[in-house]
Amino acid sequence: MADTTSRPLLTRRLFLAGAASSALTTGGLAPSIVEAAPRLPGNPFTLGVASGEPAPDGFVIWTRLAPDLAPNLAQGGGMPPAPMAVDWELALDARMRRVVRRGRVIARPESAHAVHVEIGGLAPRRPYWYRFRAAGVQSPIGRAVTTPSAGAPVDLYRIAVASCQHYEYGYYSAYRHMVADKPDLILHLGDYIYENGTNNRSTRTVRRHPPHEAKTLAQYRERYALYRSDPDLQAAHAWCPWVVTWDDHEVDNDYANDQSEHRALPAEFLRRRAAAYQAYYEHMPLRRLSRPRGDHMQIYRRLDIGRLISLNVLDNRQYRSDQVCGGERGGSAAITDCEALSNPDHTMLGHPQEKWLTGNLGRSKARWNVLAQQQLMAQFVAYDKQNRALRSNEGWDGYPGSRERILKFIEQSRVQNTVALGGDIHSYWVSDLKPDFGKRDAAPVATEFVGTSISSPGIPYGRLMAHMPSNPHIRYFESRRRGYLLCAVTDDHWLTDLRTVKTVRDRHSGIDTLRSFYVESGRPGAHLA
Repeated sequence: MADTTSRPLLTRRLFLAGAASSALTTGGLAPSIVEAAPRLPGNPFTLGVASGEPAPDGFVIWTRLAPDLAPNLAQGGGMPPAPMAVDWELALDARMRRVVRRGRVIARPESAHAVHVEIGGLAPRRPYWYRFRAAGVQSPIGRAVTTPSAGAPVDLYRIAVASCQHYEYGYYSAYRHMVADKPDLILHLGDYIYENGTNNRSTRTVRRHPPHEAKTLAQYRERYALYRSDPDLQAAHAWCPWVVTWDDHEVDNDYANDQSEHRALPAEFLRRRAAAYQAYYEHMPLRRLSRPRGDHMQIYRRLDIGRLISLNVLDNRQYRSDQVCGGERGGSAAITDCEALSNPDHTMLGHPQEKWLTGNLGRSKARWNVLAQQQLMAQFVAYDKQNRALRSNEGWDGYPGSRERILKFIEQSRVQNTVALGGDIHSYWVSDLKPDFGKRDAAPVATEFVGTSISSPGIPYGRLMAHMPSNPHIRYFESRRRGYLLCAVTDDHWLTDLRTVKTVRDRHSGIDTLRSFYVESGRPGAHLA
């Protein structure tokens, strides 16, 4: 579709597409059963607005009506238990004067009055602005950007990468600086919320969770509402589209498939997982493809950025085998002595997702191929007092067969310019990836950048640094700072800035760039810029 910037009114094509979108999003509800003129206790847009899942012709826009976030009203957010009409508009300008699309969607109580509007038929690689209106109140204005056309050249694309934003342990000033960096896309790699209750014993907390652990749908909704009430997080959601995936804390610490942290019965845990997945969908700007079906939710997917980037968004939790060795979730184990890890059926992604990923990589014509996933992919070996090799059984080191198969495929199929992005571990890591990390002189087949946490506490710096000489493929490590990755991608180079805030205890904290690393197209491996 041609750029419509010069057209002040709806074209026939836009009008018809908008009418079709409205018909789909209202779900056919008759006006008589929709709350037409409700009395609400306050502004229904306390959780802001968001966009996500950008494509060349459109994106998703999102909001949730929640005028009262008091804990005793958390289940309904202060909304009446009835459907409510929400109007939306899409414009070519930030003042919303040149509206090109409008429609109506129904916010339903069974979905926590959250709405997802999938908009198509737009022009590629241009910004749009949107807003909602409900109960006579207008939402903040959000900004969304379509991606370049399929196969189109892209001179520069900027991606900010975030993860691990524990509400209790810090403010989200990183997001304020992220908006100032003006990325085209924000990629969130998990631990958007933490399900645990208030940690009253820690002197490092700066604000409080509810005292209970989230286990029910109402409690997960309450937790998301608390996190999304943060103004800096809202500003980042309003700035540009987000692409999201989850890790463990959106459900339960260190869970694996149907296995919970404390070994609840699988049937019991799957009921909890279904509630957590439902709340996740309700609060993320995802397409209908990802709508949960009971305890299953389709979250792995691919997004293409012109011919520059093929972005493979992975799910490291839903399909993985249970952790083995070590005797506990997330523990370290002398896994060189653990035969269970050599079982070819022991998998991080599940075999269907792994086949989907290698199929994407094998067919890709993109300049850069990205694995957007949750955890450190590089091997990290420490040694105990008996000089036994210890590795975590919770990350990729606990699933070496999956990692080796993927990296061997990249090597043998000559997949060009593969970059893995990760989070989870509350620290920065820059690593060379290779199928066999024991071969020190082997050339890398891919490059990895792991971002630190937005606010969650870091892992012990000195303890891990002591083992870095045994891991020469790890080019850089830092766990004492909080922040995010800012990636600037061109045909020739991938540049990653490690952006760090001064402190998470100050909402107005400053920021700096700790280090910058680049990858040259055609030459895997990171170099200090």
